[in-house]
Amino acid sequence: MKTLRAIPLTAAAFAPFGDVVSAASAQIKKQINAGHTTRFHDLAHVASQDGGRVTVNIFRSDFCGMPVIIHQMERHPKSSQLFMPLGPHPYLVIVSHSGKFNMDDLRAFIAQPDQGVNYHAGTWHHYSLALQGQSDFLVVDYVDLGKDCDTIDLPQPLQITL
Repeated sequence: MKTLRAIPLTAAAFAPFGDVVSAASAQIKKQINAGHTTRFHDLAHVASQDGGRVTVNIFRSDFCGMPVIIHQMERHPKSSQLFMPLGPHPYLVIVSHSGKFNMDDLRAFIAQPDQGVNYHAGTWHHYSLALQGQSDFLVVDYVDLGKDCDTIDLPQPLQITL
């Protein structure tokens, strides 16, 4: 079995795959609501290639258990997909560049509860992997795009180490 070590999620390391969504990553901060609110502006480029309709969802992921072993990856070739955790637990992000899937290109990141991810259209990714109990995620993505989810079975299982 192949092994992949997960590293901390940073905006620079994740840039080829999408955006890290957090207040700390904001380039523009604005005081609004008579100074009672800080707006962390334009944190992710949420995009669709073929129109479609934006949806806002909550996904609930069960604890993935240890060791973490994955068997499949997916991608959305026509649209981005944003995941923002709603709870106090870290989670695992596994990605590979868009295009033809390459097992040797996989990267694993440990995301903190204040970090979301926005996968670029076509980025190969694994579904959300909750590391410490059931976790909810606010998900912003698209519908009405026709077929927009490709899956691939890995040629061999992959164990993720933390």
